[in-house]
Amino acid sequence: MADRQPGLGHQNHGNWMEQSPVEPRAAHSGYFPNTEYLSADEMRVIILGSGMPNPRKSQASASILVELGNGDKFIFDIGSESVANLGALEIPYDWVDKVFITHLHQDHFADLVALWIGGWTGGRHGPLRIWGPSGDTPELGTKSCVEGFKASMMWDVTSRNGEIPAAGGELEIHEFDYRGENQIVFQENGVTVRSWPAVHAIDGAVSYSLEWNGLKFVFAGDTYPNKWFVEYGKDADIAIHECFPTMDQLVEQYKFSPATAINVAVHVHTAPSAFGAIMDRINPRMAVAWHFYNDFDTRYDVYEQIRETYKGPLAMSTDLVVFNITTDEVRVREAIVNPATWPAPPASEPEKPDHSLLTPRSKFINDGMLSDLVEEVVGPQVDDFKQRRNVPSSPQTGG
Repeated sequence: MADRQPGLGHQNHGNWMEQSPVEPRAAHSGYFPNTEYLSADEMRVIILGSGMPNPRKSQASASILVELGNGDKFIFDIGSESVANLGALEIPYDWVDKVFITHLHQDHFADLVALWIGGWTGGRHGPLRIWGPSGDTPELGTKSCVEGFKASMMWDVTSRNGEIPAAGGELEIHEFDYRGENQIVFQENGVTVRSWPAVHAIDGAVSYSLEWNGLKFVFAGDTYPNKWFVEYGKDADIAIHECFPTMDQLVEQYKFSPATAINVAVHVHTAPSAFGAIMDRINPRMAVAWHFYNDFDTRYDVYEQIRETYKGPLAMSTDLVVFNITTDEVRVREAIVNPATWPAPPASEPEKPDHSLLTPRSKFINDGMLSDLVEEVVGPQVDDFKQRRNVPSSPQTGG
């Protein structure tokens, strides 16, 4: 057989091919993280969490990632288990430092601590920046909530200070008035994020838009259909709005009473046909039904009720659905990820840890250490490791 030459793999001979190609043959139907460029005028939106207040392996709770061609990245809500999907995208944590919270139900912010601490240990060298609405009283606002769980993590933070750079353990909280109508809450690097009131549970929920480079992303969060979304959600290139399970599904699967199913599906959230009616009014380039269990035995009832009131472009979201958006096209795919990926290496050089921040263990605890055992079994491995890795002897490395 003749030697294989580059480019000859595609040569046809009549109706057969001499050998299979070794180069890429076509654009992938799935999105493989870190394998393609995001063009300078392109927006990429990835569903990190699409499910309900009870996360499950197939669907994490609420979270959306927005990536822009200028390099900026934004997270909208950060519900339970969603950080695992973020990690699977292999994005360095020091590139993901901006979180916008719609409201303070746990399924919309519970993984904030995982992003905060996990991102810090995974390579984020600066503070995590958080935007969120006020409440009807100060203790019901984002600032009070974040400060509360920050206090609850004091042991964790104290144990890490001095071991890793301290700046990554800081939080910046930007609370804004939930009553503001289409108010600007963020404006940097050509990106404008606006908020307006949402109608959900009690006062203090909001919806968002992000505008950049002539493109508009709209995210409702949890909300009853309302006038603000119809007014400020117009002209969206992509509109993500909750679309709750049907009333029958809540009775059959969640075991709600019929009265509770009506209240939850119709009066607290947005029913599928109401979702369709909202999308019909704002007419986005792509409507995304979100916040329901998207299963083989549930999605069709939801879909059929949407189609009673909306005939336009529609995606039924589940985790890791990817939207690439330009002025010419909205492309919809699914991300193909490695579920066992390690954290992506940080993209920036960290500062040196400030060892003066170390909190020493007590003599009582240190006296329980089996140092002789460790020295006997691990000591030779440490010496070998230091030699292979050119580690200088120092107090920090045990030399």
